Amino acid sequence: MNITIRKVNEAIFKKFKAKAVEEGMKIGEALTQAMVLWIKQRSLKPKVGLLDIKPFNWGDKEVSLKVDKILYGD
Repeated sequence: MNITIRKVNEAIFKKFKAKAVEEGMKIGEALTQAMVLWIKQRSLKPKVGLLDIKPFNWGDKEVSLKVDKILYGD
């Protein structure tokens, strides 16, 4: 399939083309690989680590005392 792509950064394209030639690949093959990698990268869900979890408000610090007071009285 022949495709025309507009507004490609010329300097980046030259580096891309040089790298493809260096690897012994045709531009189409290299571009296909780049697009596949780009799609995979964008499709991955970010992993949430334990340190990424933000604290949230659990309520009043004396909530258990208030519950006891309601249930059992003074």
